Amino acid sequence: MANVFGKNKGQAGGFPGLGGGAGGQGGMAAMIQQVQKKMYEDAEKMGERLDAARIEGSAGGGSVKSVVDGNGKLMSVTIDPSVLEDKDAEMLQDLVLTAINQALDKASDLRESEQKNLMPAGLNIPGLF
Repeated sequence: MANVFGKNKGQAGGFPGLGGGAGGQGGMAAMIQQVQKKMYEDAEKMGERLDAARIEGSAGGGSVKSVVDGNGKLMSVTIDPSVLEDKDAEMLQDLVLTAINQALDKASDLRESEQKNLMPAGLNIPGLF
């Protein structure tokens, strides 16, 4: 008895070139496995690059600096001693927040760019990244 794809009942496949051979090997299934493997490897490399990246934000003309990694983890905050002379805690707090937020924004942009590079060429899904 023939099925809707014109193959005999019990035969694998139904679409030429889509991996319908015995055991499901070759064709589309193999291609999908290769793409998945490459995307996984690329994602691991991206994670390593983001872990190693150091992104700086600054405020007050560079008197307060912050450094985050590519994942947005705060690595350091540096405050020029001259800022402490004013004894203006509120100003210092604002400078620290500004420097950290600037670095975090840059790290977010870097992550987004890295994630876009993971997508196979020609695959553009609006709103995904």
